[in-house]
Amino acid sequence: MKYFKKSLFKKVFVALLPLLWGGLGRGVVFAGGDNFPVGARSAAMGNASVTLSDLWSIQHNQAGLGNIKSTTAGIYLENCYMLNTMNIGALAVAIPTSTGTFGVTASYFGNELYKDNKFGLAFGKSFGPRFSAGIQIDYMYTILAENYGSAGAFTFEGGVIANITDKLKAGVHVFNPIRSKLADYNDERVPTILRSGLSYTFSEKVLVCAEVEKDIDYDAMLKAGIEYHIVQQVYLRAGISTNPTLNTFGFGLELKKLKLDFSTSIHQTLGISPQFGALYSF
Repeated sequence: MKYFKKSLFKKVFVALLPLLWGGLGRGVVFAGGDNFPVGARSAAMGNASVTLSDLWSIQHNQAGLGNIKSTTAGIYLENCYMLNTMNIGALAVAIPTSTGTFGVTASYFGNELYKDNKFGLAFGKSFGPRFSAGIQIDYMYTILAENYGSAGAFTFEGGVIANITDKLKAGVHVFNPIRSKLADYNDERVPTILRSGLSYTFSEKVLVCAEVEKDIDYDAMLKAGIEYHIVQQVYLRAGISTNPTLNTFGFGLELKKLKLDFSTSIHQTLGISPQFGALYSF
């Protein structure tokens, strides 16, 4: 397998220079198998989402799937820094049953020279009103330009959410605790990422979230966000994250069974990344 050969390094470096420089706000460097966050609601809240319970818990903390009450499907799109070669996309479906909620997801990041793909099969369950847990099996698949090869690896992730009080929640999530190897060249491994956080519901209208995310190879990120339910169908959101600093904001529309979310993150040097998400509950 011709994976990460030096003859390709310069081409990939040029194509992904903004990613190498800014790290997409996630502390990412040249590596495969990255677990990019998805979901426009969480993106608007600085991606402080380890305690949230919605369809995109399938990416942030599978424990949140246990609180989904109806079959839900969704799509997410992000244009990183307004560059047409740097996009993130995701699809997901969650199906609640008598034993818990099952989910499937597929997501990608990249361009014609480099693409990270993730495929996941998840299960989340609520154990009464105070505790939920979830787990997901993932296949990470990275493709490097035509004729230069590809590599894939299986791993897993999972987490828990505890309702400490009626208003205070705590969440913990770990991605790839087994340090799956993606390629032999340079001992390339899928990142291992730990997240923990709290959320507090001040009222029926105001939710505040904060968390710490730590890729074991890089400095920790601090993230915080707020959601304000301004009227019955409209939500306003804002957030911030560090390492590097991102300012985020957005809004959501709840139209009966359809939810539309719009958000934008702003990097002080690289510019804006617009995001869009749609959820439909059957």
